[in-house]
Parts: sequence; structure tokens; C-alpha cells
Amino acid sequence: MNPGEINVYGVFVPVLLLWMLIAFAVMSVLRAVFVRVGFYRLVWHRSLFNLALYVIILGGVVYFAPLFQL
Repeated sequence: MNPGEINVYGVFVPVLLLWMLIAFAVMSVLRAVFVRVGFYRLVWHRSLFNLALYVIILGGVVYFAPLFQL
């Protein structure tokens, strides 16, 4: 088994998929907060901003993932 994969009932799933799901959950919460606060009125292109923020969050999740390994 490759250390970059998790065995889920005989199916090898890349660890990056799990990290992407965590980043998506964090991004969803942040997006709701930004809408509620009205932050998106200051953003020129909402989709590009969301993509850039998602990539930053994913990078943070990947960077801090070794701290939370069991």
C-alpha cells in the first residue's frame, strides 16, 4: 500500500481526496460567512476569489496534515 492512499473496504482512495473534502467544508463555511457579512461586495470577480481562496485553504490543509496523523 502506498502511503498516499487509504484503503476503504478494498478500494484505494488518494489522501488528497480527503484533504480536498476538508478544504471544501472549510470553504463552504467561509463562503457563508462572507455572504452574511457582505464581503463579496468588495470582491471584483467572485468566482476567481473563491478559487484562489480554496487553493490557499487546500495548501494549508496539506501543510498541516502531518500534525494530525494518528
